[in-house]
Amino acid sequence: MTRLFVNVDHVATIREARKTHEPDPLKAALLAEKIGVEGITVHLREDRRHIQDEDVRIIHKNIKTKLNLEMAAIKEMVELALELKPYQVSLVPEKRQEITTEGGLDVCSQVQELTDIQKQINKQGILFNLFVDPDMGQIEASQKVAADSIEINTGAYSELTDSGKVEEELVRIQEAAKQAVKLGLRVFAGHGLNFDNVKAIAAIPEIEELNIGHFLVAQSVYMGMEEAVKKMKQIIETARP
Repeated sequence: MTRLFVNVDHVATIREARKTHEPDPLKAALLAEKIGVEGITVHLREDRRHIQDEDVRIIHKNIKTKLNLEMAAIKEMVELALELKPYQVSLVPEKRQEITTEGGLDVCSQVQELTDIQKQINKQGILFNLFVDPDMGQIEASQKVAADSIEINTGAYSELTDSGKVEEELVRIQEAAKQAVKLGLRVFAGHGLNFDNVKAIAAIPEIEELNIGHFLVAQSVYMGMEEAVKKMKQIIETARP
């Protein structure tokens, strides 16, 4: 069964709009855990626009499941990860001017730099994951880096509206997942997934884990965090026969 990790970044986005104490990302994480999610994801950005350092520490200390720490491939973040020792580190690209992560990590152009980080992370018993587009070159480079896993970027798939193009991108993701497994990589997926488009991704047998955040936080405004997570889990659980 496909695992669900809930990203609580955008709970912090709402809080930071007023620079106050509510809503609390930890409370959201604990509500998601009540529904049976397998883990919690947070992205500590270099500009600290939503999740703060203290959020990461508090969430890591208080959740009962696993913490997936998304971060840029920079010294500051690597040092924090080595200190906290989360279950998993996921490297993602960052641009200060972007609204959200735009595209996957360019692994091909920085194999040596990422390999150096991988060695430090794995040495501490932390799993090492790379967020990449469904591109064969990036997947092969991820193997060269000796990553434990890749997370396939479903952003393009999620943004498409033409049914033919959606199907083309889905096939691209399916083929990328198959190739990654052949190369010995575990496969996850995420970015832009919602109630309507998640089932086809969860049905891909090679994909073990999904990371979903913004949509669940948005839905929680209407139906509450627990109900939003519960509905998402039900869809994921029925995706495979």
